[in-house]
Amino acid sequence: MSATTSFHNTIIEVAELAAEVSSPDWVTLDCRFELGKPAAGEAAYAAGHIPDARYAHLDRDLAGLAGPTTGRHPLPEPQVLARRLGAWGIERRTQVVVYDQGNSFFAARAWWLLRWLGHERVAVLDGGLAAWLATGRALETALPKVTPREFVPQANAPMAVSAAQVLQSLQDDTLRLVDARGADRFAGENETIDPVGGHVPGAFNHHYARNYQADGRLKDAATLRTEWLQTLNGRPSEALIAMCGSGVSACVNLLALEHAGLQGARLYPGSWSEWIRDPARPVARGPR
Repeated sequence: MSATTSFHNTIIEVAELAAEVSSPDWVTLDCRFELGKPAAGEAAYAAGHIPDARYAHLDRDLAGLAGPTTGRHPLPEPQVLARRLGAWGIERRTQVVVYDQGNSFFAARAWWLLRWLGHERVAVLDGGLAAWLATGRALETALPKVTPREFVPQANAPMAVSAAQVLQSLQDDTLRLVDARGADRFAGENETIDPVGGHVPGAFNHHYARNYQADGRLKDAATLRTEWLQTLNGRPSEALIAMCGSGVSACVNLLALEHAGLQGARLYPGSWSEWIRDPARPVARGPR
């Protein structure tokens, strides 16, 4: 919990969630997913989930429909997502906790989407389901009894940038475009997901996994701040534009920045999978 808030807005510990997991003012979202097996997360949820958790599917709930000019996981329409959040029992006063299998980038996507719609009371379960199980806490298979509520979105459009804005940023040395993919994919090597390998010229690589400790929990705020200040290289956090393959794992970098007290960074939701839709957009290869 932030020292300046009375709610959780970056990460939350297992014990803190366990104490409130059945509270009517708290909603937990299970965001487990596998990119190569879209049904796997929902099947895992059905087999056992944190008590009272609702299931949020990356393709169906946390993304819009992909098209010929979009990336693989475009942003959902704000009103569509707002109706889904309301159907899960979320409204302005609700403390939302999101988790996935442990790598947290699907949960971080949900975290960012709620923030994008103006909902500050949302946090990622530190360490995900793996951390919950490591403490010996039980799962359940029963579906939660949900009382729908009205979620009124207050979309913060400047949090997201377009491909045109990214292209324009290539001429602006005050901005810092940071790609969260692994170093090999960033360099254009071992690309197995997108049809073109490489990165946006001028981008820097900061793999999302660098934000974690060996146990899958986020590094402490001071360590994250030191590491991210190195990546920012003298620029303010507001100058950072985060991207990845499809606007999902980049949200881990945004979560880490926020937890480190470095606020104001933005997301390029279309990311690499959108960028390469237009062959006129430049592509770079090799390490940066």
